[in-house]
Order: sequence, then structure tokens, then C-alpha cells
Amino acid sequence: MEENVMPRAGVEVSSIGLGTWQLGADWGEVGEDEARAVLDAAVQSGVTFFDTADVYGDGRSESIIGGYLADNPELDVFVATKMGRRMEQVASNYSMANFRSWIDRSRRNLRVDTLGLVQLHCPPTEVYSLDRVFDDLDTLVEDGAIARYGVSVETVAEALAAIARPRVASVQIILNVFRLKPLDEVLPAALEAGVGVIARVPLASGLLSGRYRADTTFAANDHRTFNRHGEAFDVGETFSGVDFENGVAAAQEFTSLAAAHGLEPAAAALAWVAQLDGVSTVIPGARNADQAKANAAAGEVAPLGADFSAQVASLYDRYFRGAVHPRW
Repeated sequence: MEENVMPRAGVEVSSIGLGTWQLGADWGEVGEDEARAVLDAAVQSGVTFFDTADVYGDGRSESIIGGYLADNPELDVFVATKMGRRMEQVASNYSMANFRSWIDRSRRNLRVDTLGLVQLHCPPTEVYSLDRVFDDLDTLVEDGAIARYGVSVETVAEALAAIARPRVASVQIILNVFRLKPLDEVLPAALEAGVGVIARVPLASGLLSGRYRADTTFAANDHRTFNRHGEAFDVGETFSGVDFENGVAAAQEFTSLAAAHGLEPAAAALAWVAQLDGVSTVIPGARNADQAKANAAAGEVAPLGADFSAQVASLYDRYFRGAVHPRW
């Protein structure tokens, strides 16, 4: 699989990574053996980047990854985690004391002395303008608790504010066929600054797999049930914030577009994002080993070309631009 350099981070990562929210919580139950099988299948398929967070299953995702890598020390896998969602979302909680507490917990979970990449986990917008927050993160790098830091954002404006910070190594943002706004400014700015871009929710919470119908239901403990209208966290994290029925209709159209190129819809959706200039890695989740293998295979898809991108833009304009573009 192709590897991309994150210039400010000074690391190479696979163009298709692995998001591990599913291995912790909020997507129904995934047993530890099955979770380890997902990790193993991803690695065997060329994935070298895992993304996790301290709140995924209250540390369960981190702990599974930590145990897996401890049992397989020969593997060269870069792990990024996140912090900041363990407390009320107010700027004052983004303090050095809390940073140290959260980081120490993640180091124990992941069984490492130094965390490779720590991302602020969609903090309040005010945090991006606070010099003290980034000064504290610089101190943690100097102390050796973390090697580098980045941010996970909800909006384009937050991404641009983060990219302007001279030591932010990466920006994680929702980017998929149904969420194109980052193409306007974020990708060009990140390229110019040498900031890595981690594209999350690339399948719009599964919509772009083409498997859902308007009457599809999900488990009660799945965020696609309990956060459908933003009840628990930003609604943009669930189905990319698009109306579910519109998403199903658009996904059916995208499935036809993918088929015309000889691809399954999920593979086409992942490949299209991974092939965008400025995207370092794409982090689909997987609930089983077969999904992990199929996702990784998208990193080997031949260039989809300008005509494919034009049809993606047309689909976005017709179904989603009016509702999605102004919001995030």
C-alpha cells in the first residue's frame, strides 16, 4: 500500500489506516478476539496507522491496541490517540494538569512511554485561540510524554486555525463523498504548511457501503441510533450529519457510479478520498477482519480520475451542499 509522509510529523503512514472507535464502543458489541482479528487483518493488508481515543470504550480500544502491539513487537505501526472528551467540554478543562492525567492514562493503556501522536478531541472552538493550550502541548513534547500533537476538528474554520499553529502536526476532519467542504481551503492550506490530514468518517457511518435502506435500523447502543439528531455529540459524526433517507438515496447513486468503474461502493469511496492531494491517511473502521481487509484494498485502487470527481461533486451539489456546506 502507498505510504504518505506527514511533513511536520516526520512520519510515513499508510494511505488507508484503521479507525478503532468500533473496537471500543458505540457501534454495538465487538469481542476482544474479534477486535484483535481486525487489527491483525489490517496489518497483514498493509495498514501502518491506527487511530484511537481515550474515550473509546473508556479506554478499551487503547488497551486492546496496546496489548496487541505488545504481543507483536516486530510490527511497525504508528498509533495516534486523542484526549479531551473525558470531562465537560469547556475551555478551562483543557489544562496542563488534565493533559498530564489523560496522557498518563493513555500511556498505560497503550503500554508506551511516549505517545506517538496525541490529538485534541474536537475541543470547544475557543481552545484553538488559546496560546496556553499549545504552549502546554509544546512542554509535553519537550518532556517526552508525547512525540507530537494534532487536533481532531468538527469545522473547516477550526481546521484552518489549527493549521496556522506552527507545531500542529496533523488535522483530523470529516471528509467523504457527502462532505466536500474541506476541499475548498483545508487541503490546500495543509499541503502548503506540511500538516498531515487524517480523513475520518470516510464511509459516512456506513452509508457509502451501499448496504442500507430507508428502513434499516441499528442497535440501541449504536450511535447511528442514539445520536441520529446530535443527542450525544456533534451530529456531524453520525452519517456525516446528512439526512438518513437522502443519504440512502445518494448512496444508491454512488453505488452505480462505483460499479461503472468496476468497484464496490465502499472501495470507491475510500479510494477517492485517499487519492485527494493533501490527504495523508483515511481511517475507516471495521467490525470484523473481512471488512478490515476490504477497506485496506482500497489503497491499491487505480487513480479514479477527473470525471469520477466531477460526478462526485455533482452528487454532492444535488443532495447535500445546501444543508451541509454552511454548517461545518
